[in-house]
Amino acid sequence: MEYSIDDLSRALFIVNRHAKTAPNPKFLYYLKKQTLEKLIQDGKAKKLGLHFSKNPKNSQQRSDLLVSVGEYYFHIPPQKADFESLPHLGELNETYRNPKTNLPLSKAKLILQSYTGIRESDSDNNTLGPPSKRKYTKPVFKKLGQSYF
Repeated sequence: MEYSIDDLSRALFIVNRHAKTAPNPKFLYYLKKQTLEKLIQDGKAKKLGLHFSKNPKNSQQRSDLLVSVGEYYFHIPPQKADFESLPHLGELNETYRNPKTNLPLSKAKLILQSYTGIRESDSDNNTLGPPSKRKYTKPVFKKLGQSYF
């Protein structure tokens, strides 16, 4: 099925908005990133430049790639080539907001999954990001004078 830029950008907006508050946002962010990369590749979205990240990880300054799709703007992690070929736009402009839209999350996901060919079951095989960290288990100490045997 062929979707317009407006449909895709509205669906991206909804998925991005829900990912920020989802209990397990990994798939939604993966779907957003893959959709934006495919839109850029198809010439339907444009890389504009780099912004300093609003929430840097580990207190290290980071930059995010600003992408324009229709009348909406999104941030995704940049690639090395983006630092060499795109201008750095400095701080994020907090006064600009994407246009509001109403669309159910289920429909937005369906649109993006149809466009990219990604299924949610693909996320079950843990290919969406870095492996999860092992959980810390508290060591068991023996009391003085006790033996384990």
